[in-house]
Amino acid sequence: MSQFIKNKVQKKIGSELLINVTPTEARVALVEHGVLQEVHIERRMKRGIVGNIYKGKVSRVLPGMQAAFVDIGLDKAAFLHASDIVPHTECVADVEKGNFVVRDIAELVRQGQDIMVQVVKDPLGTKGARLTTDITLPSRYLVFMPGSSHVGVSQRIESEEIRARLKGLTEPFVDEDGGFIIRTAAESAGEQELVQDAAFLRRVWAKVSERRKRPGVALLYQDLALPVRIVRDFVGTELDQIQVDSGQTYEELVQFSQEFMPEIAEKIEHYSGPVPIFDLYDVENEVQRALGRKVELKSGGYLIIDQTEAMTTVDINTGAFVGHRNLEETIFNTNLEATQAIARQLRLRNLGGIIIIDFIDMIDEEHKRRVLTSLEAALSTDRVKTNISGFSGLGLVEMTRKRTRESLEHVLCGECPSCLGTGSLKTVETVSYEIFREVIRLNRAYDADEFLVYCSPAVHHSLTGEESHLVAELGVYIGKRVRLQNEPMYAQNRFDVVIM
Repeated sequence: MSQFIKNKVQKKIGSELLINVTPTEARVALVEHGVLQEVHIERRMKRGIVGNIYKGKVSRVLPGMQAAFVDIGLDKAAFLHASDIVPHTECVADVEKGNFVVRDIAELVRQGQDIMVQVVKDPLGTKGARLTTDITLPSRYLVFMPGSSHVGVSQRIESEEIRARLKGLTEPFVDEDGGFIIRTAAESAGEQELVQDAAFLRRVWAKVSERRKRPGVALLYQDLALPVRIVRDFVGTELDQIQVDSGQTYEELVQFSQEFMPEIAEKIEHYSGPVPIFDLYDVENEVQRALGRKVELKSGGYLIIDQTEAMTTVDINTGAFVGHRNLEETIFNTNLEATQAIARQLRLRNLGGIIIIDFIDMIDEEHKRRVLTSLEAALSTDRVKTNISGFSGLGLVEMTRKRTRESLEHVLCGECPSCLGTGSLKTVETVSYEIFREVIRLNRAYDADEFLVYCSPAVHHSLTGEESHLVAELGVYIGKRVRLQNEPMYAQNRFDVVIM
């Protein structure tokens, strides 16, 4: 065991961030008690744009969808719904929001209009970015809301006394430029810290306002790079250590933390050990496992996770787990264990949108209640907003998890060129019979002397081996010679028939 790992054992570190930076990408892993919980990846050429502020131009207004498409300088036009033109803030209690009425999109924007927007969702698949005109600028303790005269407090700050104290300290900062939301991390903040945050945000907003005067579509504000952004967003959580393997990024984090988060500056360390930083807790292998469909449970049961464009489904199976008492207890214990694994996988894979969980059928209503309670408790540590609807009439648990960035699978993987994303290939037998039908069709349509078939190695091996008699029978049937050519670069379901 290396001296570095020995020191980590002695410190009994609970939660830490491991930051791996290379010239092409930055990766951040959140490890809690030695177990990987979250992975964030940002590639230099495909940097996420959530939080970016743009001066855009309305390219199309669609009254039927109550939405508009906005050109913000990307390949795909971004999407702006009428409801996102009205001020709204999800982290502020409803009583603090005020009452807003969504008007018709045609009354709000017009084609060709210049408009300032902020990205709330990255482009996902074939969809463009999702926009809002409700601009917000976050910092350590505060979120600046241009054009607002409001002071809101995070719902996670439950003490009325603390809420009142923070509102009283922040209200003097509000002027004609905008108001503020007080973040959860500000729960124990003092007046001086809030003053510094407010001043910083106003300087940023002044820069944005100045850039807005430039002609044409333009990027007005870009969110921080991933390592700094993650550290900023994790303020208020119980982080014991932040390890970063890049000297330059380490210096940037130290400088940033000393200016804005002095309490975590001493937790940042430059890792220079002989073992790659993501190997400390088997992070690399955990990421690879997170790309698979099957997730093994310690009891012997397992999960099957399938991600589609519309939703994500999670199926629970007992597998090799036979239990110790009876079938109902075995099912209950498997489902209970699965709740912890599901909550971790949702965070690790960054799965969002609609999620359908197919627990093993339970008869006892008390067991159902306890499984739901366990799932809610497991999801309570998730920083992303989740909502559980409970068991449906079909015995499925329906839930949602807010989606702002692409899932781990979509970041790391692309569509399979062989199956084109279906996850399955035609069998050798199916492809062989398709070849026979194509040869017969072409023979009827054209006057040919013979046919040359280019096919994959698997199909070629079958049709020149055990099934060679079928090719001979085909030749007799059409009265022409049929030759086969092995093409090593062909996928199993690909073939070409050439008329000779």
